[in-house]
Amino acid sequence: MPVRPAPDASSLRADALLAGALALVGCVMVALSAMTGLQFVDVPIWQPMLAAALLAAPLVLRRRHPVAVSIAQALVYMVAGELGVMELYASQVSLFMGFYSIGAWDPDRKRAHWVRLVIVIVMAGWLASSAVRGFFDPETGERGVSAFFALLMIQVVINVAYFGGAWLFGNRAWASALEQERLAAAHAEIQAQQAQLAEQAVSLERLRIARELHDVVAHHVSAMGVQAGAARRMLTVDADRAADALRHVEQSARDAIGELRSLVVTLRSEDDGTSSAPGLDALASLVQAATTSGQRVALTEIGTPRAVSPMAGLTAFRTVQEALTNARKHAGPVAQVDVRVRYLPDELEVEITDNGHGAGAGAGQHGAGAGLVGMRERVGAMGGSLEAGPRSRGGWLVRARMPAPDLSRS
Repeated sequence: MPVRPAPDASSLRADALLAGALALVGCVMVALSAMTGLQFVDVPIWQPMLAAALLAAPLVLRRRHPVAVSIAQALVYMVAGELGVMELYASQVSLFMGFYSIGAWDPDRKRAHWVRLVIVIVMAGWLASSAVRGFFDPETGERGVSAFFALLMIQVVINVAYFGGAWLFGNRAWASALEQERLAAAHAEIQAQQAQLAEQAVSLERLRIARELHDVVAHHVSAMGVQAGAARRMLTVDADRAADALRHVEQSARDAIGELRSLVVTLRSEDDGTSSAPGLDALASLVQAATTSGQRVALTEIGTPRAVSPMAGLTAFRTVQEALTNARKHAGPVAQVDVRVRYLPDELEVEITDNGHGAGAGAGQHGAGAGLVGMRERVGAMGGSLEAGPRSRGGWLVRARMPAPDLSRS
């Protein structure tokens, strides 16, 4: 059977404050009623005040022991009513809260149903007995039978409304608490699955890169080892052949670097590998495509544009592409997104910011999954750094900085 969580310390403190407030209000109402001369004329004032305090006091435990609290309140109410020392205002709220708490907090739902039913029957019987005795009271004849029955009907309607409302609202509070627990559990499970999927995606990408790198590196390094060994043996015998072998070593190293670069481009690229990898020159088209799709994007270049390595250009392009995708998902299509490309001495910096004024959901978690992890690893592989997070004045910031020497000087 599903059970809602036990009340915490703050809930118990709130119940203590509620009980104290209702006891105080009850005592004040007793004093005011006595001043009117309509109630408590023939009884000591401390008796109705004590009844008001005793009726409210059990509410301190209304979440932990709701059945005992409601039963105790019903007994106090009937005894005080028989003695003529029950005030008629705050006492109704105290009785309502106790009866409501059975439906809202009792984990045994069958017991909650039957206890409430018994309380209703007992209270109804007591009110009926009071009505019969009141009918034969001499004052009834003086006021008139019609007035008596009108007052009786008012009491019946009030009690039906109070007990019926407390029963209904108590059940709904229990059902709502269980639904919140189910939603919280489902949310936690989804978050755990998202984290697991992100880790799996990163692990699979690493395995894929490792296999490809092994094939390329093993081929060229083994060739370089053979050529270097031949050069060592021929160095004192035939200098020309040794130099030729060293040239082959140099060429193998260049080929390895070229193939590794092409391999990384292929692994990171989202196309079929037949076209050239996008770079800085493709940023304008990327921004134009985002603008065409409905985003508000502005591209700014700071510094003197220069040629950078294909890997630096591809990394910058993919970082901007992922950041624009996250802004579209989380900041909304009407958010203003600014893309800045800074050409620094021997470094390249791309910065993507949005103002967070869009209509997207989850604006506080831009790219919290594999996208941000992929950007960070991509930039880190270049020897650079990535900064991503909320801005102090609202919105989101992604800033990537990576080595990018001027190729025109090499």
